[in-house]
Amino acid sequence: MNYPEKEIVIVLDFGGQYNQLIARRVRECNVYCEILPYTTDIEKIKELSPAGMIFTGGPNSVYDEKSPHIAKEIFELGIPVLGICYGCQLMAYTLNGVVTAATDNSSCEYGKAHTYYNSSDKLFVNLSESGTSWMSHRDYISKVPEGFSITAHTDVCPVAAMSCPEKNLYGVQFHPEVNHTENGKNMIHSFLYDVCKCKGQWRMESFIDTTVNELREQIGDKGVVLGLSGGVDSSVAAALLSKAVGKQLTCVFVDQGLMRKDEGDFVEETFTKLFDMNFVRINCGETFLGKLKGITDPEKKRKVIGEEFYKVFWDKIRESYGTGYFAQGTIYPDRIESGKGDAAVIKTHHNQVKKPDDIKFEGIIEPLKDLFKDEVRKVGEMLGLPHDLVWRQPFPGPGLGVRIIGEITPEKVSILQEADAVLRDEMKKCGYEQQMSQFFAVLPGVKTVGVMGDARTYDELVAIRAVTTDDFMTADWAKIPYEILGRVSNRIINEVDHVNRVVYDITSKPPGTVEWE
Repeated sequence: MNYPEKEIVIVLDFGGQYNQLIARRVRECNVYCEILPYTTDIEKIKELSPAGMIFTGGPNSVYDEKSPHIAKEIFELGIPVLGICYGCQLMAYTLNGVVTAATDNSSCEYGKAHTYYNSSDKLFVNLSESGTSWMSHRDYISKVPEGFSITAHTDVCPVAAMSCPEKNLYGVQFHPEVNHTENGKNMIHSFLYDVCKCKGQWRMESFIDTTVNELREQIGDKGVVLGLSGGVDSSVAAALLSKAVGKQLTCVFVDQGLMRKDEGDFVEETFTKLFDMNFVRINCGETFLGKLKGITDPEKKRKVIGEEFYKVFWDKIRESYGTGYFAQGTIYPDRIESGKGDAAVIKTHHNQVKKPDDIKFEGIIEPLKDLFKDEVRKVGEMLGLPHDLVWRQPFPGPGLGVRIIGEITPEKVSILQEADAVLRDEMKKCGYEQQMSQFFAVLPGVKTVGVMGDARTYDELVAIRAVTTDDFMTADWAKIPYEILGRVSNRIINEVDHVNRVVYDITSKPPGTVEWE
């Protein structure tokens, strides 16, 4: 990707969980960045002439020969470097410092740690002399390299940060990119502006202009097919593609019968009015429910829904649209949760399922693959999409199929659609929906005893899930006022047949995920 006036910061990835989050923090400071693997040739780095580099964390030990390493020459280029966690240890190890394995748990740190800073250091200037940082390490730096000073420590970590201002080399053992580190964003800002001397000329408009130009160049006069769900991600992807190639874009909407109440009609009406494109709707709810009959395993349900979605999708493509490019609204959390590199598979996302081998598109286009949800929304607003569309509640690709625990039946789909509609209506009426990142109803497949009209009932339990989050990589349960939850419960029990109990989920992510399956 191109960048304005060659001001770029490189994030060198050493297998860290938060590599994209680091990039996001840099972009939030209006500095463009690219993520490159640690194996990137040093000549390419010289060619890019970055304003600075950030080394990510990673799961390895630097003293292990099989772990990722880097040539000492990279620290001699005159380019400012910030090492984070493993990146900090790697800097120390490469420059002849000492990294030591913890001999007992007292030397390890996981989670929040009270940290003491040298406020005269450029990273910590104008900050408090102590604060909370987010740690995740079993090794520690026991001796800094020659020319470095210790600039932060904790009660158990002797080198929580180090620096060599003469060479513009900085390292932190903790993770400033996560929200749990107090003033972490300020530390990254200080590195970018006080150390790297960045001007901060990159804006989201730059991403849009660059992406549109790249799409036009890649697609040329060929067609593009996008599976449009009506959610934020696929909608913004459609808007970018429409801006780039107009009528060359065909959006295919597969209504698999697992949408929210009346959502299929809403999607069709909305997108035929908003976009200058070809819109194709396929109604196939009965087919999907037939394929899902008897299936209870959540991962198998996702696989079946994903595979059937693409079977229906590509059957339609084979009729008229089987040339050009295939586009998806994939964003970064989709990729990392489906397993990226050596990352564990948390859950398989519908747009990460293997495509049929006989489809011969010239390539796959994922214009949003490196963005987080909040960044996608910003792009949508800048493209002129309506506020109600951009800020719609996120909805999983498999739809209500992953919000019904156990076997999916038409009756369960109907119950959940009605309960979810009540929840969304009540949140909108009370104005509380804007205070939550996502909320929805779940049908856990649990029946409970109740008393309604002086008679015993044995009916379904509905669970409510609501979270707040900046990036969906972590999330906290939303503190909805009791009186609002009470109204929701009362309405669901009174208005939705076969429901006699409502509960509220108060689990954060981690340990849970946002969705139940």
